[in-house]
Amino acid sequence: MLEAMLTTATGLTMRPWSASDAPAVLAAFAEPEMERQADSAITTLDQAGNWVQARQDQWSAGSAYSFAAVAGDGHVLGSVTVSGVERSHLTGWVSYWTTAAARGQGVATSACRTLASWAFADLALFRLELGHRVNNRASCLVASRAGFVVEGLERQKLRYDGQRFDVELHARLATDPVPTGQG
Repeated sequence: MLEAMLTTATGLTMRPWSASDAPAVLAAFAEPEMERQADSAITTLDQAGNWVQARQDQWSAGSAYSFAAVAGDGHVLGSVTVSGVERSHLTGWVSYWTTAAARGQGVATSACRTLASWAFADLALFRLELGHRVNNRASCLVASRAGFVVEGLERQKLRYDGQRFDVELHARLATDPVPTGQG
């Protein structure tokens, strides 16, 4: 079994999602900006439980590894995931989100840095990729501060509420320097 408990440089615990996290997931996805972070609506405790179960199933299948970022008091502050794990090319896709209370606190940056280090060491991946809407400045800062370099633009890739959005691509290689500084 892969190491499942990680600690970030800022003292957060990162651990696989558990069934007891369903109420925290439901609360996080109740925020208006979060509805785009799930494949389907999460408006009930059962749906939140299904979301957690899907993360656990992906972990077991080796297709994705999703961690809850948790404060010292046990409060879930966000999520960070490497999905689309491709063993032939040793690549993966990184995504992250934080609760409203955790935004702007460096949680996503710290979790993303820790996830990248773990994916390079424990999964033996070589390249991690991520993307964000160009109008999502906060996500761009997380990516940059976590050591992901801008590589390009996917024009009008995403569509939300009938509007198209460009996506900026970032990547980090196992051979890239480890980022330093504050999140």
